[in-house]
Amino acid sequence: MKRSPLIPRIGCRFVCLTLVVIITICVPASAEVRTMTLREAVATALMQNPDLLLARLDQQKARYEVTIVHDPFAPKIFAGSGAAFTYGYPSSIDGSAPSIVQARASMALFNRPQQYLVKQAQENARGAQIDTAKRQEEVVYRVATLFLDVEQQTRSLEAAGRRVEALARVVDLTAQRVGEGRELPIESKKASLALLRAKQQVESLSLDLDAGETTLALALGFGAGDRVRPAAAERPPVSVPDSEQATIDQALANSNELKSLQSNIAAKQLEVKSDRAAWLPKVDLVGQYALFARYNYADYFQKFQVNNAELGVSISFPLLLGHRSSAEASQAEADIAKLRIETTRTRERITGDTRSTYNNLKRTESVRDVALAELDLAREELTIALAQMNEGRVPLASVEAARATEDEKWLAYYDAQHATEVARLNVLRQTGTLEAALK
Repeated sequence: MKRSPLIPRIGCRFVCLTLVVIITICVPASAEVRTMTLREAVATALMQNPDLLLARLDQQKARYEVTIVHDPFAPKIFAGSGAAFTYGYPSSIDGSAPSIVQARASMALFNRPQQYLVKQAQENARGAQIDTAKRQEEVVYRVATLFLDVEQQTRSLEAAGRRVEALARVVDLTAQRVGEGRELPIESKKASLALLRAKQQVESLSLDLDAGETTLALALGFGAGDRVRPAAAERPPVSVPDSEQATIDQALANSNELKSLQSNIAAKQLEVKSDRAAWLPKVDLVGQYALFARYNYADYFQKFQVNNAELGVSISFPLLLGHRSSAEASQAEADIAKLRIETTRTRERITGDTRSTYNNLKRTESVRDVALAELDLAREELTIALAQMNEGRVPLASVEAARATEDEKWLAYYDAQHATEVARLNVLRQTGTLEAALK
C-alpha cells in the first residue's frame, strides 16, 4: 500500500512545534539588571512595592465604606408597575393599591445613630490613611537598608578581591624565598592558608551580593529574576537631631503608631455615641406617586382619581429596645480603655527604642572613627614599607603583606561605615523623617 506524503509532513510539524514549546517553557526569561541611586530606589518602591500597594487598597476600601454608611441619607427613587387584576377589594400583594405606574422615594432626614456611624467610618478612613503612611515608612526603611547592604557588599567584594591579589603575590614571593632557603617551609603554608581564607571570603561576599541584589529587586516590586545594583554616586550623609531628648520629642510627635491608636480611640468613642443614641427618634422623608386604573376601583368608590401622590415624613419612636445597644456601648468602652493602656505602653516603648537607637548611633560612629584611624595607620605603614623596599631594607613579600593588611582594614572600615549609615536611617525612622530625608 502506498503511504500518503501528508503523514510525515504533519508529524514533522508536530515535532517542531513541540520542541518550540519545550524551549519556551524551559528557557527562563533573561534577568534584567537595573542600576539605581538610593533616591531612585525609594521612588520606585513608593510606586510599586507590593506591601504598599496592598495598604493603599485597604485605604481605598475604607473610603468607600464612608459612602456605604452614608447611603441612608442619600435620596432613593424606585419606579415600576403594580398593574393587576383584582377580585374583590382592590389591593396588591404588598398591601398598597394596584396601579399602572408607581414611583417611590425615601431618604433619612434625622437618624442620630447612623450619623455617628458615618463619622466613625470617616475616622476609620483617616486611620487607614495613617496605617498606609506607617507602612510607607517601613517600606522606605527596608529599601534603604537593603540598598546600603548591597552597596557595602559591593565595596567589600572589591576590597576582598584586591586582598586576594596581594596575598597571591605574597604566596609566590614566599615560595621563592623558601626555595632560596631564606624562609622556613611553614611560612609558605601560612601564606597559602591566608590566601585560601581570602578566596573563601570573596566567594561568600559574592553569594551575599547576588542574594542582596535579588532581595532589593523584590522589595522594589520587580521579578525574582531581576537585580538592582547601586549606582556609583557620592551621597551626603543624612542629618539627625542634635540631642537625644530632641530625637525623643520628635519621635513622639511624628509617630504614626500613636496617631493610629488615637484614631482608633476616636472611632470607638463615636461607636459608643451611636449605641447610646439608639433611643432617639428617627425621621424619614417619604414620597409616592401612583397611576391608577379605573377598572380596579369603579365598583368600590364613588369618586375616582387617576393621578395620586403623597409627600411627607415618617417618624418612629423606639419604645422598648432591650439591652443590646447598652451592651455594645459597654464593649466599645472596654475597647477604649484597652486602647488607652496600649497608647501609654506604646509611648514608653517609643521613648525607650528611640533612646536606644540614638545611643547605638553614637556607638557606631565611635567604631567607625576607630576603623578609620586603623585604616590610616595601615596606609601609612604601607607607605613606609614601600619606601623601605626601595631602599632595599625590606623584601617585596613584606610590602604585599602590608598591602593585604590595608585591604583588610578597608573591609573593616566599610563594615563600620555601613553600620553607621544604617543607624542614622534607624534614627530618622524613629523620628518619622526618613522619607523626607531620602527624597
